Amino acid sequence: MDANEFRGLGHQVVDLLAEYLEHIEERRVFPAAGPGAIQQLFTEPLPQEPAPPQAVIGELETKVIPNCTHVGHPGYMGLITPSPSPIGVIADFICSALNQNVGAYSIGPAAVALERRVLRWLTDLCGYGPEAGGNLTSGGMMANFIGLKLGRDAVTRDRAQHEGVHENYAVYVSEERHVSIDKAVDAIGLGRNALRALPTDARFQLCLDALEAALAADRRAGIIPLCVIGLFGTTNTGAVDDIRALRRIADRENLWLHVDAAYGGGMLLSRQWPMRDRGLELADSITLDPHKWFYAPLDAGAVLVKDQRRLTASFGMRPAYLTDELDEAGERYQFYVHGFEQSRRFRGLKVWMSFKRYGARQIGDWIDGNVRQAKLLCALAAEHPEFEAACEPPMSAICLRYLAPGLAADEARRLHARVAQRVEESGKFWISTTELKGKSWFRVNPVNFRTRAEHMRGLLELLETEARAALREKA
Repeated sequence: MDANEFRGLGHQVVDLLAEYLEHIEERRVFPAAGPGAIQQLFTEPLPQEPAPPQAVIGELETKVIPNCTHVGHPGYMGLITPSPSPIGVIADFICSALNQNVGAYSIGPAAVALERRVLRWLTDLCGYGPEAGGNLTSGGMMANFIGLKLGRDAVTRDRAQHEGVHENYAVYVSEERHVSIDKAVDAIGLGRNALRALPTDARFQLCLDALEAALAADRRAGIIPLCVIGLFGTTNTGAVDDIRALRRIADRENLWLHVDAAYGGGMLLSRQWPMRDRGLELADSITLDPHKWFYAPLDAGAVLVKDQRRLTASFGMRPAYLTDELDEAGERYQFYVHGFEQSRRFRGLKVWMSFKRYGARQIGDWIDGNVRQAKLLCALAAEHPEFEAACEPPMSAICLRYLAPGLAADEARRLHARVAQRVEESGKFWISTTELKGKSWFRVNPVNFRTRAEHMRGLLELLETEARAALREKA
C-alpha cells in the first residue's frame, strides 16, 4: 500500500466513522443477531491471497459494525465502558501509525516524555506530591495486580519477590470489591482464601468494625495482615470508603493501603460534586482508569504510587539485551525498569489529546451530567410505587429493584434477568443486573456524554412495561 492508497483508504475510513458517530443514536444498542449467527459471519480459513482494500472495508461495514455493542449510544448504561471521545479515537489512529513502544526509551522518546506528563497530571489530580509516579496499564485488572504486588513487596521488605511467599498473609476489602482484587490476591501468590471480603453498611461502605474484628482474628490465628483496600466508587453503587480511617488503621497495623478508584476517579474532575477532599492522597497506591470516566477509548488504565521508588524496588531489573549504552547521564527513563510491562502501547496519547482538546473543565461537566442523570432516575424511582433504589447515588451508578409482592428471591432474580433481556432485545437500551445484600437489582450506569435526561425517563418507562409483562407471563 503506497502513500496515495493509504491516504484514500484513510479518508474513506474517517468518513465511515464520522457517519457512524453522527448517527449512532439511530442504531440498536445491541445487535439483533445471536451468538451463533455472528460466529458464522467469521467462519473462514486463513486467507492465503490478498483482497482489495475496498472488499475488506466492505466486510467491516456489513459484518463488524452492525454486530457491535454501541457503547457510544446514549442508551448504553451497562458495564463501565464509556462513549469514547472523538479526539481519543483519532489519537489511537495516530498511535497505531507511530507504533511507539513506551516500555523502552529508545523505541519512543517523545512517547515516554508525554506519558510521564500524563502520569504527572493524574498524580496531581489525586493529590500526590512530586515524588509520586506510576504506569499506564491495560485497565483496573492490571493496575490492582501491580498495586497489590507493590504492597506485598513493601510489607515483606522485598523478601517475597525473591524468596516467594512462605507465610500466611491476609488482604482486606469490602464485599463490594471488583473481581480484579480476588484475581490479584491470587496472582501475587497469597491464594484467594487470603482475601477477607468484609460487610458494608447501608451506604455500601466498608464497615470499620468488621475490619477491626477481622484484623484481630487473623492476628490471634498467626496470620499476618498485609494490605487493606479502600474502594473509591464501587461498581454497583459508587460508594466511597472512609479512606482517612483506613489510613489510620493501616499505619497502626503496618499495612499497605491501596485504593481502587478505577471508576470513581472521574469524580476528581467533578465541579458540582467534587471529591478531592476524601483522602485519596493518603493511599500508598491508587488504581485509576482514564478509559472509564475520563472518556478515553480502551485501553488506558493507571496505577499510581505515592513514592515512585517503590516501583523501581519491585520491578527494577535490567537484562543485558535492554541495556541502553548511550544513556551515560541516566536521563532516558525506562518504563520497563519501573513497571511490570515491557511491550507497552502508547496509551498516553489519547489521554493527553483528550485533556488538551477538551480540558478538565469540559470533561468534568460531562461527568456531572452523568451524575445528574443517575440522581434523576433515583428520584423518578422514589416517586414510582413499583420501584426502589438501593441508595442515593453518589456517582452515576444506580441500582433499581422492581417491587413485586410475594416473589421469592430466586423468582425475583429470574424476573430481573428476564426484564434485562427484554431491554436488550428492544435495542433501545442496555443495562445489567447485580446482587446487593441478597436481593436482585437492575444496575444502570450512564458514563456517556450523549446520554440525556429523556433517556433516563424512557428507560424507567421501558423497565415498568417489561416488568409488568414478565409478571403477566409468570401468572
